[in-house]
Amino acid sequence: MRTVDTSRRLLPVSALDLARWQFAVTTLYHFLFVPVTIGLAWFLVGLQTAWYRTGDERWLRLTRFFGKLFLINFALGVVTGIVQEFQFGMNWSAYSRYVGDVFGAPLAIEGLAAFFVESTFLGLWIFGWDRLKPKVHLATIWLVALGTTASAYFILAANSWMQHPVGYRINPVTHRAEMTSIAQVLTNSTLIRAFGHTIAAAVLTAAMFVLGVAAWRIRRRGEAELFGPTLRIALWTTLAAGIATVLIGHTQAQLMTKQQPMKMAAAEGLYQTEKGAHFSLFAIGPWQRYPSSNRTNIAIPHALSILADNSWNGTVLGMNDVQAAYQAKYGAGNYKPIVGVTYWTFRIMTGIGFVAILLAVAGLWLGRTAGRLERSGRFLGLCVWAVALPFVANSAGWLFTEMGRQPWVVQGLLLTRNAVSPTVGPWSVGLTLAGFAALYGILAAVEAILMIRAVKAGPDAAGTFLAVGDDPRSVTLPSLTY
Repeated sequence: MRTVDTSRRLLPVSALDLARWQFAVTTLYHFLFVPVTIGLAWFLVGLQTAWYRTGDERWLRLTRFFGKLFLINFALGVVTGIVQEFQFGMNWSAYSRYVGDVFGAPLAIEGLAAFFVESTFLGLWIFGWDRLKPKVHLATIWLVALGTTASAYFILAANSWMQHPVGYRINPVTHRAEMTSIAQVLTNSTLIRAFGHTIAAAVLTAAMFVLGVAAWRIRRRGEAELFGPTLRIALWTTLAAGIATVLIGHTQAQLMTKQQPMKMAAAEGLYQTEKGAHFSLFAIGPWQRYPSSNRTNIAIPHALSILADNSWNGTVLGMNDVQAAYQAKYGAGNYKPIVGVTYWTFRIMTGIGFVAILLAVAGLWLGRTAGRLERSGRFLGLCVWAVALPFVANSAGWLFTEMGRQPWVVQGLLLTRNAVSPTVGPWSVGLTLAGFAALYGILAAVEAILMIRAVKAGPDAAGTFLAVGDDPRSVTLPSLTY
């Protein structure tokens, strides 16, 4: 008698596919809040330091105003980040057993040290306005910013190990990865480049967020005196952070070419190894059936070789040769990622970086004449809409980094299909995925409502903090209600 698999008919998706979708959805949503939170922490450092040093009440009002927006993002980031930890043990138990001895160390350091420092001093910053001396209160926001940055470092240490494993050995008995050098894990070359790129992108995200908020307040509320300086600071920061993001990203891509040649070949849609390789600006598939007569490709001659190894006629490996090498080393299988996704996410990420730089240059050009920038309604409106760009770029960058590594969950060591929990069925993952999607949809609405209300409410009224002649380094401030 032939057995009919009714569960397959009812839900024609594997537990692996659903687990990957769930992790992608929850992590992408969480990552919407992380970069802007890191960047805003450093903006608050700058604003509050400016108030402490100058006594100009405008900086205090701006600190408290952007502090409200920072806290909303911080709260949502914490709530959505907790889900990631549980997924490792529930949907990816085989992965957790395999890499737990390595992966657990940086995550533990992040949770027990960096995050505790960050959250503890954030509490002191929130409730210490009327209890701490201004100098001590200023120190708390500095420690919050340092904590958020340290958290990013240790999280990236764990992720970078997945991209380029170092400081480990495979136990011949348990067949698990075991750490042999925490120093190598925390000084991984992949980590150093990824950290610089991520922090620069975080500052860029916050700068464009501040730029959009300031532009809206000037355009709709006419608050040029208060938000005009913030607008210029945000433009200069966008320019500097944009250039840093692009340059560090370039060095990161050169390192990826050596460590993950398949990912970078897919990012260029490069199937055949080439000398003097062209850089593809715009290509249309079909990606998985190359060569194809209807594939359109607009490219710059020799540019890819220059970008890959600073050589005019440098050799760049194509996916077919990397595939053959991987089959010889790891066995039969398809080691190519989804080429179209890898190609376009890379271009969306890098393209938005250049757009941000151009936007900053245009704004600074308008700002050469006093008052012209604040009166340029079209440019201010453009800045408001441009707030979405870095969030799109961050999401595209994450998709490129993680999907470009497939089919590996740990490069060269563990395939994604072997990392999923063996006893968790598709219905279990599917139901939780639906639940998370619904919950995150509600949280997105809450976030949007809170942010819009805070931006529309604007800063606290002037003249409520300092009496004439008060020194900002000794005055006691009223409590701040968020």
